[in-house]
Amino acid sequence: MNHRILALAGLALTVPATVQAAATPVAPEASQGETERSEAATRVVNWVASAKDNAALPYVVIDKPSATLYLFDAKGRQVATSPVLLGIALGDDATPGIGSKNLSEIGPAEKTTPAGRFLAKFGVAAGKQRVLWVDYATSVALHPIPPVTKANKKDHRKDRMLSPTIDDNRITYGCINVTKVTYAKVSKLFGKKGGYVYILPDLKPVEDAFPPLYAQPYLTR
Repeated sequence: MNHRILALAGLALTVPATVQAAATPVAPEASQGETERSEAATRVVNWVASAKDNAALPYVVIDKPSATLYLFDAKGRQVATSPVLLGIALGDDATPGIGSKNLSEIGPAEKTTPAGRFLAKFGVAAGKQRVLWVDYATSVALHPIPPVTKANKKDHRKDRMLSPTIDDNRITYGCINVTKVTYAKVSKLFGKKGGYVYILPDLKPVEDAFPPLYAQPYLTR
């Protein structure tokens, strides 16, 4: 069974980690969602709106450094903000051919969530699970936190999502995990036509991930 089948079904995704629960758990939609957008995220959001780069489709902006998702409708109105879980390794490029690798063949540095602009549509993964394919070729999808199993219970994904910090939001093999509430909102907007997903980089300049920003370096809120 290859990486695509396992990773997107949310099965056997175990990454040893020690997670300290927050002293006072807070709702996932509010823990990181109420923080102000970073400068880089603001530039991307404003560029998409001003250039109408979303082509009249709904879109998501994911700020990897803050592990935060911003959901917009087709008219550019912000609908939701939520924390996300991301690839355990810092990095902005997917390893060539990673979509056909078995999980056991994926090295630590390859467990990244790639940065860039993606036309995303819903599709079916293993177990007839519906996911939003962000980049099918590299097996990157947006989907809810997988159910707890013997294989992944040490991941503590729910605890990581509830935590008010971002230090523990790196746990996946590259997929983007969201809450069920956020996934329902994305599903409602993206529907059959899909939409765009803009993923900000960890290490690259934001302009490298979104070249049009070179011509618009000073967009503000």
